[in-house]
Amino acid sequence: MSTRPVKDAAQRRGKRGASFIAAAGLAAICGMSALPASAQDEPERRALRVCQDPNNLPFSNEAGAGIENRIAEVFGKALGLPVTYYSFPQRQAFIRNTLRYKLPGEDFRCDLVMGVPAGFDQVSATKPYYRSTYAMVFPKGRGLDGVASQEDFLKLDPAVLKKLRIGIYDRSPASDWLARHQLLEQGVPYAIMSPRPDQYPGEIIEQDLAAGKIDVAIVWGPIAGFFAKRVKSPELNVVAMRSERNIKFDFEIAMGVRHGERAWKQQVEKLIADSRQDIEAILREYNVPLLPIETTAEGSGR
Repeated sequence: MSTRPVKDAAQRRGKRGASFIAAAGLAAICGMSALPASAQDEPERRALRVCQDPNNLPFSNEAGAGIENRIAEVFGKALGLPVTYYSFPQRQAFIRNTLRYKLPGEDFRCDLVMGVPAGFDQVSATKPYYRSTYAMVFPKGRGLDGVASQEDFLKLDPAVLKKLRIGIYDRSPASDWLARHQLLEQGVPYAIMSPRPDQYPGEIIEQDLAAGKIDVAIVWGPIAGFFAKRVKSPELNVVAMRSERNIKFDFEIAMGVRHGERAWKQQVEKLIADSRQDIEAILREYNVPLLPIETTAEGSGR
């Protein structure tokens, strides 16, 4: 995960908040306080109220076309409830301005974040429901067709490597990987925090890689798989990357509820377990590189 590449997001355990990237919080701007949840009797639910980014494919958007939107619809059907959304850009202070946002005398605006890094401590995180990894994306027929792994990539003729322009998001594991393998000069950095409201994480592939402005992109797996599939010309290859010593590429993604809402968290975890086949089918439809989930212990009980 999760961003807003998480979910370039889920880059490092020491930077768990980095999946929710950029703009100042609405509550702070308006002088409003965002109140943390405390243990309390949970009201009867009349809708499945989801916190979402309105422009963050492949995860979510206002049209309901993302992975998380599709999974939310599966959950809503299982609960017999309509699905509603409270939207805020998934940048800095996303949790404070969605899941934890509450004005005096009002209810919270939404109850469930559909994608957070497993163990993310700003929420009470569920058990993970998928695990993915960063991936290389490059056009077919342009000299890289023999690359099926990062090892193959590193074995390319040094003269070929030197000419490549490798697009990466800053502060992601990809930048550390380029530094380790003496490829920083080939790196083309993209800002993880953009002031543009219409910016979306797949631009690096759908616009710049497709147009030949860069030769390779290294991004979070769901972004890589989705946008590589969406680009029709040139045809793109996706090569999943393996974690190396002190450089973690693979991350488990969970869902998040407010701390103190234990019954709701247990209900969400049951929905995840009962909907396992549907969730996997959605992830595969979106071309997400999937790895086996390793975590077996339950997340925070808070």
